[in-house]
Amino acid sequence: MKMGRRILLVLLAVLVGWGWLERENLWAFPDIISAYTAKEYCSCRYVMNNDAEYCRGYVKQWLPSELSDDRRQKRVTASGMGRSNSAQWQGERPGCRLQP
Repeated sequence: MKMGRRILLVLLAVLVGWGWLERENLWAFPDIISAYTAKEYCSCRYVMNNDAEYCRGYVKQWLPSELSDDRRQKRVTASGMGRSNSAQWQGERPGCRLQP
């Protein structure tokens, strides 16, 4: 029993150490999810001119996110994991860009 507990403690220490080394990347992860969703949906919808339902299925991920599609301004906002990002169609050649 003591050996199993020691192995678990070592594994926990390794996991915490790895998390500390990768803290910047782990902190950026929620932004990546919403930015990816906004940009890909915008491109699917307004660059490729696909149906809204098709594009929702195209960007659907295991992690939950919400989409807001402003068709008049061709602007998409995606929220998930406490972060929100927007992408807007810029024109035929530049396509969609993430908004600051």
